[in-house]
Amino acid sequence: MARGGSAARRYAEAAFEIAGRDSTPDRWREDLTLAADVLGDVNVARMVTSRSIPFASRQAVIDRALTGRVLPQVHNLVRLLAQREKLDILPRVAAEYRSLHNRRRGIVPAVVTSAAPLTPAEDTALRAKVARLAGAEVDLSTRVDPGLIGGLTVRIGDRLIDASVRGRLERLREDLLARSR
Repeated sequence: MARGGSAARRYAEAAFEIAGRDSTPDRWREDLTLAADVLGDVNVARMVTSRSIPFASRQAVIDRALTGRVLPQVHNLVRLLAQREKLDILPRVAAEYRSLHNRRRGIVPAVVTSAAPLTPAEDTALRAKVARLAGAEVDLSTRVDPGLIGGLTVRIGDRLIDASVRGRLERLREDLLARSR
């Protein structure tokens, strides 16, 4: 696992260097994410990673999936990963690239976990609120965890704000246990 993480980091750093040289860091971020999503589809992933399918056929699937949709340099990186049998690390490469990109631009990562999917209006309002809390632009990702019962949690960097029903119930239980001692 550590080797895959460090390999993903090395590929992301190389991609970030190329993107900086070409003045296309934002486009690389979008394209790496798109390539990871497209090739991460169960049916496509099965085709492009199966060793029972000739390599040329796997490359053809990658070419059909990405040509015209991503920068040629991103496409070349994906082809290189496939050639080296490392296509499985593409999502981690995209994530590492995103981290490098965010760090360079002073963007803080944040994760909001809610008990139910957010409406577009809630998402917009929450993004603005989290940006104010962070005091910076945020790269906000959202997740759904029905186990929260209600409310949400917000993780900004290493800070956690728990406004969930489950969190409130746990704090209430701890308070009651502490009083009963």
